[in-house]
Amino acid sequence: MTTAIPAGSEADPKGAPRRAIVIGGGISGLASAALLAREGYSVTVLEKQASVGGRAGVWKKDGFTFDTGPSWYLMPEVFDHFYKLMGTSAAEQLDLTRLDPGYRVFFEGEETTVDIRSDLDSNLELFESIEPGAGVKMAGYLDSAAETYELAKKYFLYSTFEDLRPLAVGPVVSRTPRLIRLLTETLASFAGRAVHDRRLQQILGYPAVFLGSSPYAAPSMYHLMSHLDMNDGVLYPQGGFGQVIASIANIARDAGVEIHTGATVTRIVLELDPALRAPEPEKSVYDYETTEFDTNVIDRDELRRVLAGEVDAHGNGVAAAPSGPGTSTAGAGAAADSATPPRASDRSRVGGVHYLDEEGRAHELEAELVVATADLRHVETTMLLPELQTYPESYWQKKTAGPSAVLVYLGVTGELPELAHHSLFFTKDWKGDFGKIFGASKFGRFGPKGPTSVPEPASIYVCRPSATDSGVAPEGHENIFILVPIPADPGIGHGGEDGQGDARVEKIADAAIAQVAEWAGVPDLAERIVVRRTMGPADFVDDLNSWKGTALGPAHTLGQSAFFRAGNVSKKVDGLVYAGGSTIPGIGLPMCLISAELVIKRLRGDTSTGALAEPADETAEIAPLTYPAEASTDTSADTAVVAEPGD
Repeated sequence: MTTAIPAGSEADPKGAPRRAIVIGGGISGLASAALLAREGYSVTVLEKQASVGGRAGVWKKDGFTFDTGPSWYLMPEVFDHFYKLMGTSAAEQLDLTRLDPGYRVFFEGEETTVDIRSDLDSNLELFESIEPGAGVKMAGYLDSAAETYELAKKYFLYSTFEDLRPLAVGPVVSRTPRLIRLLTETLASFAGRAVHDRRLQQILGYPAVFLGSSPYAAPSMYHLMSHLDMNDGVLYPQGGFGQVIASIANIARDAGVEIHTGATVTRIVLELDPALRAPEPEKSVYDYETTEFDTNVIDRDELRRVLAGEVDAHGNGVAAAPSGPGTSTAGAGAAADSATPPRASDRSRVGGVHYLDEEGRAHELEAELVVATADLRHVETTMLLPELQTYPESYWQKKTAGPSAVLVYLGVTGELPELAHHSLFFTKDWKGDFGKIFGASKFGRFGPKGPTSVPEPASIYVCRPSATDSGVAPEGHENIFILVPIPADPGIGHGGEDGQGDARVEKIADAAIAQVAEWAGVPDLAERIVVRRTMGPADFVDDLNSWKGTALGPAHTLGQSAFFRAGNVSKKVDGLVYAGGSTIPGIGLPMCLISAELVIKRLRGDTSTGALAEPADETAEIAPLTYPAEASTDTSADTAVVAEPGD
């Protein structure tokens, strides 16, 4: 348990603000940074890519603007709540459009499609028309979904689970038997008790994919997702999700946050006893400018351990071994094996990070707080010494990764009215698809997993943002994004432009294009493609340090949901906290925004289950984002602060 840090507390008697480093410039990193700055911290964000956004990136080519990741704007109140915490609102920052239909569903072997509308009554009538009696049952199902969603928001989503006693309240206790059933029964089983038509069951089960899971593994607690699309409806931010990222980056910068891109963090280092601090080397030692200890010459944690007598100083250059991306410690080898864990009386505390800039120069940055929002496995197993890892490799070996994906970005000539803004393509072998992706077990839900493979055909998702936003494609063209769920296996390969990716990735992409062409009735689709790019599991590893190449993060199974999911604080290093999709509350942009808020609650020692109170008076003068967002003009060599990813 970490010691609570009062909001805006000072690092020294002189009144200098406490320093915080945020690792990762995705939505959770940017939001964490903005909220920390609001709390009075001096914040620096370190993002390894050339632009911010993380999974919610942007790629531009030949007049097309593609969102490279998230494309569903759900839980709008979560976005608005974050903006209000920062003194503004979603209405001021974004131009939101309500989609109708929310999405269209294609079914294998059937000519008739199903449109999920933007209002509840139409959707109930739709279910009734497909399965007599299903309308009434769906009304009850969606009432349950709405109640469960409100219960989750009030007692679970905004909890750090540092103390479980706040959960022992009337509304939760009185629903305990029902909650137990919702946690232990699968979403597929729960939906199957409400409707019997295969197509309707698929519509109700698909939200599990948003959670990086399968309807045959996700707890039925997540039927609450159906409330989001069928009751609340689906929105779209004009300009794409790059606008969301740009707005939060601008807000963070306006709050005083420094954003460094092209900055690859290699180590999280500990606070050193001044008596053990090594003298500054002569500048002549270096072949480049540096103002701090050269992390590529000697590792400061190793030096502290040697001086403290924790390890022997070997003559084989252990302390001088280089530290770089993908290494858990500079020359950890024998030193890590012979080290003893930190004594309880000498609890470790974070001191900052080592990072490499885009030119490969080494830097050290000190801070009293580090918020790691990158892939949690990568952070724990490569940036911390083994004895300081709360979630070591042995932890991940027992966990389930969400699926990976082949992503296909297409610029197409002509119109594609056959596709809605969001379209889903469901195969008949629905359960078999998920079995191939996750590895079907012969012993039921909790048995050992079998081998994985790529479904053929697959149940895929297609986004056509140009149906709603004329700015994402040149006139007379369409912008298409295809997501093919596949096993989390980096060995499937990398993508590339113009069909130049690895063979397996391009084969999967070709099959998906052919599937859309056939099922949607667009036989000349392939011939009309003028821009093409693919991404595969290996790209998620290279670009996002993603565990097993998962496109989303750890799956939302029973053992990886709520208080069973990885927590947001290191149990070994004080001052090290976590945010993002790997930790609580979980996967998705709204969850990542909430995870940023949980950082603040953790530091305040706030164990309440509700969201932070919004400011009564909007004292922050934050100008609304100009649409479309313009990139920052900051061109400093070390820092590249961007307003819009992908520029």
